[in-house]
Amino acid sequence: MKKVTTMFITGIITGIIISFAAVVLLAPKMMFTVSESQYDFAKTKALIEKQTAENNWSMPHQYDLQATMSKNGFSVKPVTVFSICKPDIAVRILDNDPNRHISAMMPCRIAIYEKADGKTYIARMNAGLMSKLLGSEVKAVMGEAGEDSEKILAPVIKK
Repeated sequence: MKKVTTMFITGIITGIIISFAAVVLLAPKMMFTVSESQYDFAKTKALIEKQTAENNWSMPHQYDLQATMSKNGFSVKPVTVFSICKPDIAVRILDNDPNRHISAMMPCRIAIYEKADGKTYIARMNAGLMSKLLGSEVKAVMGEAGEDSEKILAPVIKK
């Protein structure tokens, strides 16, 4: 009986360790979606701006992180982060007190950057996965926002 108990406890501990390692190793990669652009940095940037407007989203802000780093004495490859918003989707979170904490993840962000290989990449939060971790209305809103973001990016992403 003692041997069976020891094996059981060892199995539980091993399972916990393996599960923890899987979360630590896989979760960061699963939280974000990264795609290669079929265009260079400038064209990718211009097309995302155009697609955002054509899909009836607004772009309240753009962050030119390369310029910010340059002002502080650092040299990095091009990086721009777009904040995009669709008010009729966002209001479903912002007008609901129990869900307002989700505003910390708003507006939606899309990053484009150039890597050492000279290619341009597009990164964004995996809204589909993140929505599954949250409540029902938040899940629906994030799912819709994620689908719309992918429509905006579809013409730019390398197939």
